[in-house]
Amino acid sequence: MDYTPRLKQEYKDRVISALKEEFGYNNVMQVPKLEKIVLSRGVGAAVADKKLIDHAIDELSNITGQRAVATISKKDVASFKLRKGMPIGAKVTLRGERMYEFLDRLVTTALPRVRDFNGIKASGFDGRGNYNLGVTEQIIFPEIDIDKVNKISGMDITFVTTADTDKEAQSLLTELGIPFKNN
Repeated sequence: MDYTPRLKQEYKDRVISALKEEFGYNNVMQVPKLEKIVLSRGVGAAVADKKLIDHAIDELSNITGQRAVATISKKDVASFKLRKGMPIGAKVTLRGERMYEFLDRLVTTALPRVRDFNGIKASGFDGRGNYNLGVTEQIIFPEIDIDKVNKISGMDITFVTTADTDKEAQSLLTELGIPFKNN
């Protein structure tokens, strides 16, 4: 028995034809697709306490189902008491099946748990078809046990697409279920 994530199947069945119709693509290979989702989290207090990095890695690993890695500082910053090579954050890159599973959980369970949620801003595009989203609390994810959280902090979620323009990327992400605000 072969398993395909719900959103991946929906992309194949519905999204490709909708985007071909909207933008007039001649070939299926021209249709933009989601390449990867990167979750990253900076832990500024990790300079003083190394255990905070382990907590951040564990939380990102629980949220995504894939082991997160520590990010390392690239240079010395004396005012922050930061040395080159010190761990200062955590990140995880999702591709394939795990990427679609995470996106499905983000859209259906995590984003509706945000307080006073009216949709996400469409201003996070970078001009090359990628979208950045900031989440202020990690407790919106049901995988996080609120009793074990030592500090509420946010994270950045980056959606990397093969789209050439922001309009194409926004159409792709809207078709995949990301609720953008109506301006």
